[in-house]
Amino acid sequence: MTVTNDHGNGAICVMGVSGSGKTSVGERLARSYGVRFIEGDSLHSPANVEKMAQGIPLTDDDRWPWLDAIGAEIRQTLAAGHGLVVSCSALKRIYRDRLRAAAGGKLIFVYLDGSKELLSKRMGARTGHFMPASLLESQLQTLEAPTGEPGVITIEIDGSVEEIVARADAALRQLHTGS
Repeated sequence: MTVTNDHGNGAICVMGVSGSGKTSVGERLARSYGVRFIEGDSLHSPANVEKMAQGIPLTDDDRWPWLDAIGAEIRQTLAAGHGLVVSCSALKRIYRDRLRAAAGGKLIFVYLDGSKELLSKRMGARTGHFMPASLLESQLQTLEAPTGEPGVITIEIDGSVEEIVARADAALRQLHTGS
């Protein structure tokens, strides 16, 4: 499958709170579709990373330049005629709308949804990430679930990474074919 939507080449944003599996799912989808993967966290400023590492939640003002950097990557990749998969928490509708605008409407969101208990367990088990488990509550409070928004598929994360990727792929194919 190519990463497309009704407008041709497009982009997929794998979204959700920390611990939902955005990177793992996004990397596998990108590999299976033969497109580039962008780890959205890699585009955070050093100041944002430091703030989160200290357990301080980001504000909208902290996030705007980060979202614009992700949007620029999406826009440039699409302008070159390529598809891509990017990971980004995209917690609020206004953030998603900003990314949609950058993509010129060629953006599908894969929302990874799970219980607070499962997310906490996953965050506690991972190593080497700057985001402490203590920020999960802040992210859950900030999250405006994209339920009902156009171009969004919701995937439950209550299985293995392979099962989650398979669910996402099936839903993306269904969205693409319109069946």
